[in-house]
Amino acid sequence: MIPSPSAHAHGEQIALPSTEQVAILLTTFNGAPFLSEQLDSLIAQTHQFWTIYASDDGSSDATLEILSTYQERLGPDRLVILEGPRQGFAANFLSLLRRKEIKEPYFAFCDQDDRWAPERLARGIQWMRTVPAEQPALFCSRTELIDTQGQSIGLSPLFARPPSFKNALVQSIAGGNTMLLNEAARQLLAATQASSRIVSHDWWAYILVSGCEGAVHYDPFPGLGYRQHAGNLMGSNASYRDRLVRLKKLFAGTFNEWNDANLEALTPLLDKLSPRNRMTLDLFTEGRKATLLKRLRLIYRSGAHRQTLQGNLGLVLATLFRRL
Repeated sequence: MIPSPSAHAHGEQIALPSTEQVAILLTTFNGAPFLSEQLDSLIAQTHQFWTIYASDDGSSDATLEILSTYQERLGPDRLVILEGPRQGFAANFLSLLRRKEIKEPYFAFCDQDDRWAPERLARGIQWMRTVPAEQPALFCSRTELIDTQGQSIGLSPLFARPPSFKNALVQSIAGGNTMLLNEAARQLLAATQASSRIVSHDWWAYILVSGCEGAVHYDPFPGLGYRQHAGNLMGSNASYRDRLVRLKKLFAGTFNEWNDANLEALTPLLDKLSPRNRMTLDLFTEGRKATLLKRLRLIYRSGAHRQTLQGNLGLVLATLFRRL
């Protein structure tokens, strides 16, 4: 089970719940097997000032029936059911951020098959209070890995290096299911071109918020149970098997394609990047296409890095073999 925050954080105490409203942005697609457990964990949050916006992408199972049952229980003002764009999970999440009728000051991404720790929202809001409202802010965390029965099977990697744009260019450090955003971050993400190919909304959020000098906080406390099952769209990257899969994708050119998509999506938003991050981006972009020695030099000068030694060795290999 997910440990208590005080046990994990050496006695750290969560402040009394605030009254800030949170829009829980839940996307669904044929999520009936685990959806009720997830909704129950949202209802059990210590921070009770929330509204669930459930955007369904055309489910053909009992997902909509489950949502309707919970809507009857909670009321239509606390659980709003919407029709998604049916263009994939990343587009669904971004479509929720663009909805003008959602006016809460904070926004929490929510997957259909996880199980939130009771303090998931409270911990994020406590940190958000330390960031000026006009500065984009993104809170994310480590996760506990759970199986289809809800039993703990481990933890996601614990990253120690501080979040940064130089890291975000080549690595997503936390799942979107752990993320909480403020209004300034929401406005940034909502400015994403609708035609842009977004590989993953969580990686994109990390890139854009850090690139625009937003505040990013990675909480080592595992804020939710991240369900591991055959239907997962993104893996946890916690086991050696997961890492081997990632390495194969690297040499197959998948990582290179993802970077192409991210950089293309950034192009219309370059004026929003800070000068120092624009310089980092320019070095990284030029380095990806340069000849070998120049490529190594420019990528090194850009400062692009991953969180672990193993990850950085993979980054060197990607640079050497033009798979960056």
